[in-house]
Amino acid sequence: MALYLLYESASGYGLFHAHGLDEIGQNTEAVRNSVKDLNRFGKVVKLVAFNPFESALDALNQCNAVSEGQMTDELRNFLELTLPKVKDSKKAKFSLGLAEPKLGSHIFEETKIPCQSNEFVLELLRGVRLHFEKFIENLKAGDLEKAQLGLGHSYSRAKVKFNVNRVDNMVIQAIFLLDTLDKDVNTFSMRVREWYSWHFPELVKIINDNYLYAKLAKFIEDKSQLSEDSLPALTEIVGDEDKAKEIIEAAKASMGHDLSPIDLINVKQFAQRVMDLSEYRKKLYDYLVAKMHDIAPNLAALIGEVVGARLISHAGSLTNLAKCPSSTLQILGAEKALFRALKTKGNTPKYGLIFHSSFIGRASAKNKGRMARYLANKCSIASRLDCFLDNNTTSFGEKLREQVEERLDFYDKGVAPRKNIDVMKAAIENFQSKDESMDVDTAPSPASTKKSKKKKSKAVEDGEPMEEGKLDHTNGDASEEPKKKKRKERKAEEEQNNTGAENAHVLNGTDAEDGKAKKKKKKSKDEGEEVQPATEGKKKKKKSKAENED
Repeated sequence: MALYLLYESASGYGLFHAHGLDEIGQNTEAVRNSVKDLNRFGKVVKLVAFNPFESALDALNQCNAVSEGQMTDELRNFLELTLPKVKDSKKAKFSLGLAEPKLGSHIFEETKIPCQSNEFVLELLRGVRLHFEKFIENLKAGDLEKAQLGLGHSYSRAKVKFNVNRVDNMVIQAIFLLDTLDKDVNTFSMRVREWYSWHFPELVKIINDNYLYAKLAKFIEDKSQLSEDSLPALTEIVGDEDKAKEIIEAAKASMGHDLSPIDLINVKQFAQRVMDLSEYRKKLYDYLVAKMHDIAPNLAALIGEVVGARLISHAGSLTNLAKCPSSTLQILGAEKALFRALKTKGNTPKYGLIFHSSFIGRASAKNKGRMARYLANKCSIASRLDCFLDNNTTSFGEKLREQVEERLDFYDKGVAPRKNIDVMKAAIENFQSKDESMDVDTAPSPASTKKSKKKKSKAVEDGEPMEEGKLDHTNGDASEEPKKKKRKERKAEEEQNNTGAENAHVLNGTDAEDGKAKKKKKKSKDEGEEVQPATEGKKKKKKSKAENED
C-alpha cells in the first residue's frame, strides 16, 4: 500500500510520496538512522505537490485549523486534486500519514481518505522537516526561518488574545500577594512590638492593633518626652481620650530602659515600613475587590471576594473552576486530606477552601457538611455564569446567596425554602430589566386601556405581529376593572327599567322588557357569547309576571 505524507510548513502544505520503504525497514529505529542521510532519504521520499499559503493571515488561519483538528476547504481541495481518487465501492490502495491524529480522523470523516499517525510516520515527517528546504526548488535559505518566526509570533499572539477587563491571572497574582503580605505584616509587626517593648513594655497591653502600635511607636519615640501637651495628638491617633491618658500615665511609670537616639531612629524607620506595608495591603485588597467584580461578579456576590479569588487561584483560572463539578469544588484545597483518607480508608473531608465562607461558620456542627455541599453547588453555578456570560451582572449571585440563606434557615428553623426554578426565573427577570441593550416591554396602566386598544388596532392595520407579552398585558388584569365598571352601569340601567315597568301598564312593561332583551343581545354580542336561549327563557318569565300583575 502506497504511503503519502502531509507536511504542514509555515509557508504551505507539502505532499510527499514514500516508496521503497523495504530498503530502510519498517521499524522506527531504522527510519531514525536513515533520516539523517539526505541521499538515502531522498530516494525513499519524493515531493508530489506543494501548495503555498496566500498571505500571513491565511497561514495563521490554516495553522489554527490544524491545531484544532479541523480540515479547511483549501486543504480539502489540495488533497482531492493531488491524491489518487477513491471510488465509493472500492477500498483505497493508499494511506495518508499525518502528525495530528485529530486532523486525520476529520479528513477520513469528510473525504473517506484513510489516514494513519504512528511513530513510523512521525519519524518520516521528522526527516521531511529536516530536509524540507532541499525539496522545494525556489525556496531561499532564510525564507523558511522568516516564515516560521512570523507565523509563530502571530499564532502565539492570537492564542493569548483576551479581554483586558476579565483577566483572571491578575486576581491569582493579587490573592497570592495578599496572603504573602498578611504573613509579612504580622511578622514585622511582632518584630516592632518586641523591639520597642525594650523601651516601652506597657504599650503592648494597652494597644492590640498592629498598625496602631507601629503608628504610636513612630509618634512617641522616646517615652520620657511624652507629656500632657501630646494628649490631643495621641487622642487623634488612638481615637479614645481615655486610652491616650492611659498611655501617658504608663509612660511616666514605665519599667523599660532607655534607648540611644540611633536605636530609636531605627525603630521609627522600621515602624514606618510596617505602616507602609499595611496601607499597601489595604489598597491591594480594594484592587482585588474591584477585579473580582469585573471578572467573577456572581461568585463574589455569593461567597465573597477573597474566598472566590482563592478558589480561582487554586483551580488555575476561572475557566478551570467553571469546568469543575460541585463535588470537586467542595473539597478544593483539601487534596492532602482527601488522598490520606482514601489511602487509610478513613472519612473523606467535607470542605476545603469554602470552609472560610461565613455560611459554613454559621451552620451547626451536624449541618456543616450538608451546607458545604449546597454552597459548592451554588458556587459551581455562579462560576459558570461568570465564565460564559457576555455581560457582567450580580443578579444571579445575589439570588444564589438568598437561596443559601434560606437553606441555612431551613436547617436551623425548618422554614421551607423557595423552589430553585422560581428563584432563577426571578434572577433572569432582574437581569433582563438591568440590561440596557434589551428592549423591555412595559405593562400599560389600568387607566390607559383605551390607548392600548388604539395601539392594538394600529398594529393590526400596519400588519405588525403582536408580541405575547403585550397580548397578556392588554387582556390581563389591567383591562378587567373598566369591564367591571361597564357591567355595573348596565345593571343599574336594567334595574331602573324594571322599576319603570312595574309602575306602568302591560304595554309599557312589555316595551321595556323588549328594550331590555335588545340590550342583553348587544351585550352578548360584545362578549362573543351565544345567549339567545337564555334571553328567550327570560322573556317568557317576564310575560308571565306581567299577566299576573294585570
